[in-house]
Amino acid sequence: MNSGTVKWFNSDKGYGFITNDDTGDDLFVHFSGIAAQGYKTLNEGQKVTFEIETDPRNGKLCATNVTVVQPAGNRA
Repeated sequence: MNSGTVKWFNSDKGYGFITNDDTGDDLFVHFSGIAAQGYKTLNEGQKVTFEIETDPRNGKLCATNVTVVQPAGNRA
């Protein structure tokens, strides 16, 4: 499992990017890759865990099974 921070997420369009803590790379995330019930969205600055997969449509890496571990603005 990888960890990172939500760089930005557009709820209207249903996608955004997560910065991988280990590599600094930005990974695409689609709302369908968020592991949550109900309305699936992310907020800038949230700490998340995720898996990395290759998008079969374009061959690029993307984040899936994204789970929020710390809401934005909260410091542990």
